[in-house]
Amino acid sequence: MRVLHLLKTSDGAKWALRLMKQLVDHGIEVHVALPLNGTLIPEYHRLNIQTHSFNCSLLHLHDSITQLRRIVEDVKPDIIHSHFVITTMIMRLGLRKCNIPRIFEVPGPLHLEHKLTRWIDVITAQDNDYWIPTCKWSYDRYVKSGVPQEKLFLTYYGTDINQANYKSGFLRTKYNIPSDKFIVAMVAFMYPPKKWLGQKRGIKGHEDFIDALALIQDEYPNIQGICIGGAWNGAVKYEHSIHQYAKAKNVNVIFTGTLHNIGECYQDIDCVVHPSHSENLGGAGESLLLGVPTIATAVGGFPDIVINEQTGLLIPPHSPQDIAEAIVQMYNNPLQAKEMANCGKKHVSNILNVVNTSNQIVDFYRQLLNK
Repeated sequence: MRVLHLLKTSDGAKWALRLMKQLVDHGIEVHVALPLNGTLIPEYHRLNIQTHSFNCSLLHLHDSITQLRRIVEDVKPDIIHSHFVITTMIMRLGLRKCNIPRIFEVPGPLHLEHKLTRWIDVITAQDNDYWIPTCKWSYDRYVKSGVPQEKLFLTYYGTDINQANYKSGFLRTKYNIPSDKFIVAMVAFMYPPKKWLGQKRGIKGHEDFIDALALIQDEYPNIQGICIGGAWNGAVKYEHSIHQYAKAKNVNVIFTGTLHNIGECYQDIDCVVHPSHSENLGGAGESLLLGVPTIATAVGGFPDIVINEQTGLLIPPHSPQDIAEAIVQMYNNPLQAKEMANCGKKHVSNILNVVNTSNQIVDFYRQLLNK
C-alpha cells in the first residue's frame, strides 16, 4: 500500500508525523508532500518517509495545483491523506478527475463552527472523498451537515504515551517561585483574534485566564499565575497586547514566552487551565497524560477526554468567573484534584495511544481499498 500525505508545514504537525511513523512500521510506503524548508525534514528522512516539495497557497493556487498533480503522477498513491483545510481544498480542486480515495483528517473544529467554511468543506467533496473527524463534536457536526456516516471514521491524533521521567524544579527556580506557591498555568501559543470570524478575543482564551486570576488574587494571594507560550506565527503585537492587558488589570502573572521543555515545566504546575474558545483536544491530552490536574472549556474535543469531576473540571467557554471558581476548587481540594488527574492519565493513555490510533487508520485504509 502506498499513501501520500499532504501537509502545509514542515515545522509543526508533529501529530501527523507520529502517525506516519507508525504507518511505516506497518509496512506502508509513506510519502508526504510539504514545504521542504522546515526543521522536521531530517526527521521525515530518518523515518524512511519520502518527502516531496509542496507549497500550498490559495494566493498561488495554480502553482500549488500544478505541484500536487505532478507529485500524484510520480508517486501513484493508493490513498491520499490530507491533514489541513487548505491542503484538502487544493487536493479537491486540483484532482477533480482523479478517482483515488481521498481522506481529510480534520485537525480541529474551527472551520466547522462557521456556516460558510463548513458548507465549502461539504460541497467540494466528491464520491471518493472521506473524513476522519478527530473528536466527537466534529463527527456529529458532519452528520448534521448531511454527510453520510459511511463517509466518516472517528479516531484521534495519537501520541506517545511512554512519557519521559521529567525532573521538577525548572519553573520555580527560573522564575523564583517559592515552593509553597500554588502554580496555575496556561500552556498555549498566543493566537490573535480572527476578526473576519467575529472574534474579539484570542482563540486560546488568554484574556479570560487573566480575568479569572484578577477575580481571585486578592482572596488567594498564594495562587501564582503563569502563561507558557509566546506569539504564534509572528503575532508579536498580539502577545504585547496580552502583556499590557494583564498589567492594566494589575494581575500577578508570569509570561515565559516560548519554552521547549514543556514536559519539564508541567512537573511544577499544580493546576493547568485550557480556556480555549475553539479547540480539538488541544493541550489537555498532554496535561492529562502527565497527570496534571486539568481544567478545560466545554468546546470541541475537550469533553472527549476531560470528563467533569472524573478526569478534570469542564467549564463553559468565555467565562472568567467559571475559570476562577474551578481554580479555587482545585486549590482547596488537592486530593480530589490529584485523583481526577490520575483518572485522566489512565483515560488518555488508552484512547490517545498512537499505536492504537494508527491501527485504526490502517483498518480504515483497508476498508476504502476493499470498496
